[in-house]
Amino acid sequence: MGIHAARNADIRLLARQITWDDGKTIAAIAIFAATYLVIAIGKLPGYQLDRAGAALLGASLMVGLGVVSLDQAYRAIDFDTITLLLGMMIVVANLRLSGFFRLVSNWVVARAHHPLVLLMAIVLVAGSFSAFLVNDTICLVMTPLVLDLVTRLKRDPIPYLLAIPMASNVGSTATITGNPQNMIIGSLSHIPYGTFVAALWPVAAVGIVLTTLLIALVYHREFLTSERLPAVTTSPARHNRSLVIKSVLVTVAMMVLFFAGQPVAKVAIVGGALLLFTRKIKADKVYREIDLPLLLMFVGLFIVVTGLEMTVLTPESIAAVSRLDLETAPVLSAVTAVLSNLVSNVPAVLVLKPFIANSADPERAWLIVAMASTLAGNFTLVGSVANLIVAQRARASGVTVGFWTYFKVGAPLTVLTILFGVWWL
Repeated sequence: MGIHAARNADIRLLARQITWDDGKTIAAIAIFAATYLVIAIGKLPGYQLDRAGAALLGASLMVGLGVVSLDQAYRAIDFDTITLLLGMMIVVANLRLSGFFRLVSNWVVARAHHPLVLLMAIVLVAGSFSAFLVNDTICLVMTPLVLDLVTRLKRDPIPYLLAIPMASNVGSTATITGNPQNMIIGSLSHIPYGTFVAALWPVAAVGIVLTTLLIALVYHREFLTSERLPAVTTSPARHNRSLVIKSVLVTVAMMVLFFAGQPVAKVAIVGGALLLFTRKIKADKVYREIDLPLLLMFVGLFIVVTGLEMTVLTPESIAAVSRLDLETAPVLSAVTAVLSNLVSNVPAVLVLKPFIANSADPERAWLIVAMASTLAGNFTLVGSVANLIVAQRARASGVTVGFWTYFKVGAPLTVLTILFGVWWL
């Protein structure tokens, strides 16, 4: 009874902190709510305003209506995160354009002689690459390769396609460079790269195993069989040998420097810039691989959330929310997972930022948020950008990955992996 009374008192305190007669406060709340609503549904109905546009419009209104000054808006942008993401995009673009991923695909084809072995290979490749490279780009690269492969093998493409985003999301949990939300968390928390990996790689490893098991069980007719895959002839992968070697060497060097404690943003942008110094690939081809809308959305969201922090989230209100059991791993994981599915994982992380910073153990809290926000992306087809990338690229090739088709594997996978993550952390 006393606990509930204290909790209700905290909620009343939070409500009193919002000064509704203040025009800036009302503007900040309205802009924040409208921005996050458009981000949640993906696009403003009847208009061409997408997530990136909504974030930029929200940021502009925050500045234009005086909620934040232009100088405060500049300071709100976490340029470490933007720089890290840009650098990683350039590195992955060079790996793709060099033909590296096609070489990996051919290597897998030559060794996978059973459907279950092929599934395990796809899960392992998607998960391991996504652990060190940005998971969205791995899905973008792998989907056409897997589609081409299963078509030639005359297999049901659905379970193999499901393996790509699910394994990619799970694998990306392990590192700061695995996905955009982890990059933000790494920058905000200042958790060393090695410490982050040491805490979360077991969650990713167990998740990889669970991904394989669940897909194999749901599609048991495809995988629990004595039938072997037919031999397929693979034409030599078109690749630029020197660029493959250069891209791989730069990537490996970056990983070493990450673990050595060097600033990840600096390492990523220097590595990306070095790969632009080449005679083989025109720079504009690399630039076309950069996800500019994602970078713009990040910039806008940083400013929108800062506007809300400056007007609504006073120290007293933050302290009140922080006392609502957010210190416990199950509650924080549940809140993060639900919020991530409502508005997407990156906006969810930014909303939780002031409350995590005020917690008793911020490092552990950030690790829980990183785990839950990433694994929550597997819950539904629209749970993460990686899922949508695979679904859209598959649809372009005449293969439909439906909502319920995804949900019957993704929902139990999300619950099981988050439960393990809560137990582990």
